[in-house]
Amino acid sequence: MQDTMLLGLEGIKKTILHGGSGDIPKFITGAKVTFHFRTQLCDDERTVIDDSKVVGTPMEIVIGNMFKLDIWETLLSSMRIGEVAEFWCDIIHTGVYPLVAKSMRRIAEGKDPVDWHLHTCGMANMFAYSTLGYDDLDELMKEPKPLYFVLELCKVQQPSEYNRETWAMNNEERLKVVPVLHGQGNLLYKQKRYQEATLKYKEALICIKNVQTKEKAWEVPWMKLEKMANTLTLNYCQCLLRMEEYYEVIEHTTDIINQHPGAVKAFFVRGKAHAEVWNEAEARQDFSRALDLDPGMKKAIKRELAVLSMRLEEKNQEDKNKYKGMF
Repeated sequence: MQDTMLLGLEGIKKTILHGGSGDIPKFITGAKVTFHFRTQLCDDERTVIDDSKVVGTPMEIVIGNMFKLDIWETLLSSMRIGEVAEFWCDIIHTGVYPLVAKSMRRIAEGKDPVDWHLHTCGMANMFAYSTLGYDDLDELMKEPKPLYFVLELCKVQQPSEYNRETWAMNNEERLKVVPVLHGQGNLLYKQKRYQEATLKYKEALICIKNVQTKEKAWEVPWMKLEKMANTLTLNYCQCLLRMEEYYEVIEHTTDIINQHPGAVKAFFVRGKAHAEVWNEAEARQDFSRALDLDPGMKKAIKRELAVLSMRLEEKNQEDKNKYKGMF
């Protein structure tokens, strides 16, 4: 069944490939929409850029939740359950697709949709780093093109019909849930359930970073969010120390220090990680810097240095015993 029609919006054309059933659902604010999508270029081969069925997981968005590719809300709201439709969209609607596709691909690859160490919006990151990490998306970013979106509407759930996860929340709701997740992470840490605690801290961080992308870098609202994010990252790193993921700790704390050279706790935590991997000079340097920034940490730093000296002495003795009979 084919039914070609214009949606009444500039630069959009719809072709129904398979009719759905029932009436068009209510696409009210807060409704969760589950659908499959395939994105294709408008070339002779109809080159496929992304396909959720290949990934194996349908897409989910929440109506009115500031999804970056807001044209999808418009397209979906014209569909019935089970319907499959092809939409041709001009470049006025597809310019942000590469940024959205990057996030979707990162999620499919099991990565965070938000890069923690990047502290500006996605567009600024693209100009700063000259790449989104995917050649085809870089090409689309440099030269936007009309696209075909083939959508299959699977399900529409009203706000009262599902439990809202953090990704489905608006920015105000995300900020409210951050201290809850933080507290849950702290409790799990005290219970020595470090892996579970990292998931809570990570979820809270993603909430903050998503909100932060809407603020102007280095202005007061952005800085408040940055402070919250740094605290959560350091809590996350404390879990990683317990899990012996020392190099990841060094990476995250270095990101903080590069952006905020006065972050005393970041120096202290990084010093502990360096000590664990026998980077004596780096550990001593970080502890010294932390002490310069906060003399009140003298007792804690003295203890860490004593532990470092003892471990180094034990290691040297072990090495002497190991090689004693070799020469």
